[in-house]
Amino acid sequence: MISNLEQTFRWFGPSDPVTLSAIRQTGATGIVTALHHIPAGEVWTPEEIKKRKAIIEAAGLRWSVVESVNIHESIRIASAERDEYIAKYIESLKNLAAEGLSVVCYNFMPVLDWTRTNLDYRLPNNASALRYDAAALAAFDLYILQRPEAHNEFSAEQQQAAKAYFDSLSDDEKDKLTNIIMAGLPGTDEVFTIAEFKEYLKKYEHIDSQVLKQHMAYFLQAIIPDAEKLGIKMCVHPDDPPFSILGLPRVVSTEQDLTDVVNACQSPSNGITFCTGSLGANPSNDLPGMIKRLGQHIHFLHLRNVQREADGSFYEANHLNGSTDMYAVMKNIILEQKKRQDSGRADVAIPMRPDHGHKLLDDYNYDTYPGYSVIGRLKGLAELRGLEMGIKRTLFDG
Repeated sequence: MISNLEQTFRWFGPSDPVTLSAIRQTGATGIVTALHHIPAGEVWTPEEIKKRKAIIEAAGLRWSVVESVNIHESIRIASAERDEYIAKYIESLKNLAAEGLSVVCYNFMPVLDWTRTNLDYRLPNNASALRYDAAALAAFDLYILQRPEAHNEFSAEQQQAAKAYFDSLSDDEKDKLTNIIMAGLPGTDEVFTIAEFKEYLKKYEHIDSQVLKQHMAYFLQAIIPDAEKLGIKMCVHPDDPPFSILGLPRVVSTEQDLTDVVNACQSPSNGITFCTGSLGANPSNDLPGMIKRLGQHIHFLHLRNVQREADGSFYEANHLNGSTDMYAVMKNIILEQKKRQDSGRADVAIPMRPDHGHKLLDDYNYDTYPGYSVIGRLKGLAELRGLEMGIKRTLFDG
């Protein structure tokens, strides 16, 4: 029998309302976490890594994946300090490897991490989900951020919908929308002001997706040789959403983008975090096919589902329902595991975490990070675990 996927849960550290003891009760054995208190670009010291690892192991769990060692903006915009920050990044990797940590997730999204417009979208059963509303994003871009180029980037129909949405908002609702979109990195309470964000946009005035890809290739060619020597598998997380927003370029949104990433520095250490939610928000992405063609490069799995809408909006659906065929996704993941086992690869039990669960039941009593309630993710993990078992029994025991 092929090894099960390693079941993991994201944890935001000691301040996370979702405790390690609660996570252990979900059946997950691995923890996905990061040292969120260390600013992006600064070295993760051996002392801080050991301290976090000890807390996790004392709870009877394993630190399976580092998500994320964040990349300093100097690297993305190729400023004069980028080599200094790359050297710091490599130092962090060395310190992680010394503690046996070998899978490191990162992303190359400029300025903002994943972006939503509603953090409490109610489903028919009154569960709370995350939502990206295309009209809300356009309304923010056109009438709150007031980015001059935005009027050339939205169709007349999109601008009409954005204006109607904007006019429907109270001042408090406009402030709330701004704070949601301007949120900083996961695990922090940072929120950019409009003035701060406009300063970042200026730094990207002459950086399109082609140039940003060149900057990413430079970064990979600098760190991957060291990562390979250290036995670390780097895995890039796709853009979320997987298309340009607010004038910022995107470079990890399609199958071609992912192919370009792995070809930028060919190595077993240069791979992919396959996020079915991020990639699934783009209707042109064939997720089962992408796993079939790029599966050997997948080092980490984020399994969730989104329901796409005609105007480009989407919301987080149940893990087994939505626009992505999760059965076909899981089947191709298992077939990739079979290939690995047959070829003698050691990394058959790919780490997998249920991503962005709904708020359900007792989740409403805790102020968790958006998308990271415990019961909603527990439900998702249980569904994915059952799906995996069913497919494996059908394929190999029948």
